[in-house]
Amino acid sequence: MDVDLVVPMKHPRDGKSRLRGAVAADRHAGLVLALAADTLAAVVSAGRVRRVLLVAADPLAVAELGELGVEIVAESGERTLNAAFRHGEALLKADDPGAVVGALQADLPALRAGDLTAALTEAAGRRAFVADRQGTGTTLLLSAPGEPLAPDFGPGSARKHAASGAIPLGQALPTLRSDVDTPDDLAHVRALGVGKHTAAHLGEPDGIPR
Repeated sequence: MDVDLVVPMKHPRDGKSRLRGAVAADRHAGLVLALAADTLAAVVSAGRVRRVLLVAADPLAVAELGELGVEIVAESGERTLNAAFRHGEALLKADDPGAVVGALQADLPALRAGDLTAALTEAAGRRAFVADRQGTGTTLLLSAPGEPLAPDFGPGSARKHAASGAIPLGQALPTLRSDVDTPDDLAHVRALGVGKHTAAHLGEPDGIPR
C-alpha cells in the first residue's frame, strides 16, 4: 500500500536553532530551506509514496519547495511539532480515511529514495518507526492503514513510539536515520553525501543525485 507523508516545517529563520553558527547568520535560513529541499527531492522520487503534505508555519516562506511536487498547507492553531503532524494526518485522512500516513522530519539532506522505499516496504502496513542514528529520536513514523498515527515526537521519541506499540524497523537505512540538528550532524551527512541544494549552499561540489 502506498503512503501519504506529512512533513512539518517552521519558518526557515526560526528552524534548526541548535544548528546556528554552522554557517553565517544571514545564511542560516537558506541552509534550513536547503536541508528541506533535499529531503523532499528524495521523498518525491521514492517508490510507494503517494502524497507529500508539507505543513508549514508560514507557507509563503517555503513556497519555493512546492516546485518539488509537494502540497503546502498552513499549520493549525497549535504550533507544535506533534500538532503539525496531527493536522496533516487529519487533512490526508479526510480525503482517504483508510490511508497509511507517515510523519517524516524535514532535515534529512543525505536521504536516498531507496532507503525510504526500503523502510516503507519493511513496515508492510504496520505501525512502525525509524529511530535516528543515535537511537533516541525518530525520523519516520508510520500508521497502519486507517489507524491513528499517534505522533509523540520530542526528547526520547524512539522509546515513546516503541512503548506505544510501533515496531522499530531494523534495516540499516543510514541516510534515513541521519537527521541534522547540530553541527556534528551536519558534518556526518556531508560525509554521507548531501543533495544538490545543501551542497550548493555549503559551496561543495554537486550533491548526490536523487
